[in-house]
Amino acid sequence: MTTRPALPREQANLLASIDRTTSVRVRIAGLHAADSPRLGGEDLDHVRALAEVEEPLPPIVVHRSTMRVIDGMHRLRAAELRGDDTIEVQFSDESEELTFALAVECNVRNGLPLSLRDRKAAAERITAVCPQWSDRSIAACTGLSAKTVAAIRGRVAPDRTSDPAGRIGRDGKVRPLDIAEGRTRAAQVIRARPDASIREIAGAAGVSMATAHDVRARLRRGEDPVPARGRKAQEDRAPEDQTPRRGGSTPVVVDSDTGSILQNLKKDPSLRFSDAGRDLLRWLDTHLATPQDAGVIRNAPLHCTSLIAVLARVQAQVWRDFAEQLEQREHHTA
Repeated sequence: MTTRPALPREQANLLASIDRTTSVRVRIAGLHAADSPRLGGEDLDHVRALAEVEEPLPPIVVHRSTMRVIDGMHRLRAAELRGDDTIEVQFSDESEELTFALAVECNVRNGLPLSLRDRKAAAERITAVCPQWSDRSIAACTGLSAKTVAAIRGRVAPDRTSDPAGRIGRDGKVRPLDIAEGRTRAAQVIRARPDASIREIAGAAGVSMATAHDVRARLRRGEDPVPARGRKAQEDRAPEDQTPRRGGSTPVVVDSDTGSILQNLKKDPSLRFSDAGRDLLRWLDTHLATPQDAGVIRNAPLHCTSLIAVLARVQAQVWRDFAEQLEQREHHTA
């Protein structure tokens, strides 16, 4: 019987397993090659480019108990190419079962990007090994959309007979796949404890606070706690897996930190040490907006708000076009 690895309390705990505060020099001969998500193996051109970099490269990440590389095989090969005997290492104490998922997330967030084909294959493997992970948890790990992960899940386990009763989201909470079951439990809690707070109802029933609030409102109106669509069929995903759709736009992973992504790009040698790469980084630096910029928008004069809103929507469409062009390019080269 195969033991399913448990999801950390939060998805971010995968990266938190890496000791970023300490790095040590380790003999290269004592390291084992990574269980890499790169289907085509290492990129030799990238290895040669790294070998020529004179500045110190970031430490590689190694699983402490097995000494297997989790992230940094290109840096390791570059060190070997230079004839180095040792390399700077940061250790991870993550469980051995989750080191592949950690490797995927590390590669998605920094260094040479994984191809679309690599990320889909990684999602397929993680979905098969960890069916209790929600679509959005796997999406955040692999850099795919929740919709793509859901489609992969459908191919990996089409009969769904072995699916767990609920899925663990990025916040570590278990949410039922059958919304009727969770809503029915919430209704039972409310009837038994009419003075209970929304937080107490959600915790006792194992549903989100939004669901608990909706169930209580329905009961007060004399309605069934389960919407009609929820009574007809089980939902294919947990509530937090539902990605908002706007028009025909492609769903994306919406929890990415643009500041962190930009910092990771700035560390990429292929960008840092080429004129075109530096031009791109400077351009991104001056064209990216962040949620923290909302304060600037709030200061706009009232009579200008509609024009600024139009400008924002036009720019959003331009960025969507950029994203589609990049994804098409990636798809054609995968």
